[in-house]
Parts: sequence; C-alpha cells; structure tokens
Amino acid sequence: MSSVDLPTLPIIDAPPAVEPAKRRLPKWLKRPLPGKEFGFTDHLIADLGLETVCREAHCPNRTECWSRKTATFMILGRVCTRPCGFCAVERGKPEPLADDEPARVAEAAERLGLKHVVITSVTRDDLPDGGADHFRRCILAVRERTGAAVEVLTPDFDADHDALRTVMSARPEVFNHNVETINRLQQRVRRKAAYETSLEALRFVKEISPETATKSGIMLGLGETTDELLETMADLRAVGVDLLTIGQYLQPSAKHLPVERFVPPEEFTELGRLAETMGFRHVASGPFVRSSYHADEAWEQAGQQV
Repeated sequence: MSSVDLPTLPIIDAPPAVEPAKRRLPKWLKRPLPGKEFGFTDHLIADLGLETVCREAHCPNRTECWSRKTATFMILGRVCTRPCGFCAVERGKPEPLADDEPARVAEAAERLGLKHVVITSVTRDDLPDGGADHFRRCILAVRERTGAAVEVLTPDFDADHDALRTVMSARPEVFNHNVETINRLQQRVRRKAAYETSLEALRFVKEISPETATKSGIMLGLGETTDELLETMADLRAVGVDLLTIGQYLQPSAKHLPVERFVPPEEFTELGRLAETMGFRHVASGPFVRSSYHADEAWEQAGQQV
C-alpha cells in the first residue's frame, strides 16, 4: 500500500456553528437507499419497544445496517444524563429501568438471526452502578437465548472498578468504550467525561479479563491534529486496546458541534495503516466507520485471535 502524506491539521478552538443542511457534503459521504429488509428490522424494533443507537444517534449507516437485518441495541432508556456536544441522543432526566428489557433485546437478536450482538446504552449517572447490572443481565439473556457473541459499548462508569467487574462478570466477547476524540478536545466534545477516566476503564477491563477483546473509537473532523491522533492511538495501545475504529464526525443538528473538516478517504486509509503498525489486532478506518459498523466482521477477523 502506498502511503499518503497526512496534513498538519490546524488547531481550531471555538469555531462558529454551521447548519448541517447548508454545508455541502463531499461525494464520498453519500449513502445507499434502504434495502428490502429495512422494513423488517424497523417493524421488529418497534414491535418489541426497543431503542437503537442507529436511530437515536442519527447514524448515517442505519439504512445499510437495517437492510442487512442488524442493529445496535441501546439499553437503559433513551434519555442520557450527559450533554455531549457531538451526540444526538436526548439528554435530561431518565426514565426508570425496564425490568423486561434484557428479554426483549434477546428476542430481537433471535428474530434477526444475529450471531454477533452489539449492546450500547445512554449514560446513567443517576444510577448507583451506572446501569452495570442491567448490562450484565442483557448479556446473559442474549447469550442464553441465541448463543451469539456479545459486544458491549459502554459508558465510562466513572472508571468505577466494581461497576466494570459487574459488566465483565457476564464475560462479553468484546468490551468497547470510545474515547471519541483527542485529549485536548475532551471537555468541548464530551463535557462531563475525562480522557484519563476512559483510559482507566479500558485498562482495568484488560487487567481483570485479558482474554476479552477491548475496543475504542475516535471521531475525526473536530479540530484535532495528526500528531494528536497518533498520540491518542498510542495511549489506547498502552492500555491494551485491541480493536480500533476511526470515522468521520457528522453534525446531527445546528445545536451540535460543527464539522471542522471532512477527511478524505485516502487519509483514513493511511491513519488505519499507521494504527496497524502500532499493534492493534484490527483497525476499521473510513468516513462511515462507527463503533458497531460491521462489528461482526471485525470480531471474526481479529477478536478470536486476542
């Protein structure tokens, strides 16, 4: 593979917001129309009263993923306690936990025929354990009903070791927690989260469950520099992260952080190559890459080697 010279990206501290509808997307950011199975997935999710990050976070891959009868289940309700500047999920006062949610997630996974199930959640700082036991119950319910591999994409749980032990007691095949962006931009992008807290959560999971594949993701286009991206990748490897996703940030609405730059595909390819040289077992790097995008393929290619 020929290398691509990565630009020295500028540091932009507080640019004005840009209305997404008024900013022309580059040609490589076009998505296909829904396939014939899209309606099946849509109706199934509605029938079981489930939430998905696909819909709540305005994921650009929803038409593709739902057309291939896969979805990322979002548990712990649809209201988040943290006001992240990049995320379209509703924030505010969450509703009580639904005790039957694990069973409904397991039924959806079975009816979709999933062999690799991805479960994520809103952040629930209002709960004593952050929702860790609910994650545990969902993992066990899915595995009992389907036998599928389970990947969890969790909040940081404030790096609380007891909460992380609770999740890992159900032995998910993949533990994913996203740092989202470089250290300098954390407070602007995630506000109530902290870079070191995320690294500690990932480090501790690897310490107590070295056989589990750990995973994290980074968004590009928020004002980061190339050197900062490489430093972030090195930090993730230093805490034992095995799998990495790198994708383009897209502004959900005028209320959210603006896109500073649309990164061309060839730069994603080069960043992916550089990440692989650092020792990640699998790297997915591209404009439409998201944490759970083709997660089953990433696990098949690399997870079982961890």
